[in-house]
Amino acid sequence: MFVTPAYAQAAAAAPGAQGLVQFMLPIALIFVVFYFLLIRPQQKKARDHKEMVDNIRRGDQVVTAGGIYGKVIKAGGEDGKVTVEIAPNVRIDVVAGTIAEVLNKTKPGSAPAKKDRKDKGKEQAEEKAEADAEPPAAGKTDEAKPKE
Repeated sequence: MFVTPAYAQAAAAAPGAQGLVQFMLPIALIFVVFYFLLIRPQQKKARDHKEMVDNIRRGDQVVTAGGIYGKVIKAGGEDGKVTVEIAPNVRIDVVAGTIAEVLNKTKPGSAPAKKDRKDKGKEQAEEKAEADAEPPAAGKTDEAKPKE
């Protein structure tokens, strides 16, 4: 009926190990929660910001961390600077890492080719000639109908 002293001593050692697990488990869970809610999103945000800064091109509209809006004039220097035009003929150099957001991203090679004034005049004349040459649609006239 009674438990022998050997069994009683062995049973007393087990709660010490169980106490260590009960102590370490909440700390491990707190670390896992911190990793998924704080550390991992911050790493993703830093990675996305670095990618954005690396892909800044001439002509992009940007906002700096200080709240300055401007257009990128020169980017991609080895010194980590970006030249931003904030007003006509007003250019500033900013550290590329301080660019907070790219507002209007330009695509490589998407800038329209500049046309000569002669070419522009020819196009306008051709468009006008085409518009004059087209007959009005059936049943529609430009003349005002008399009121009754």
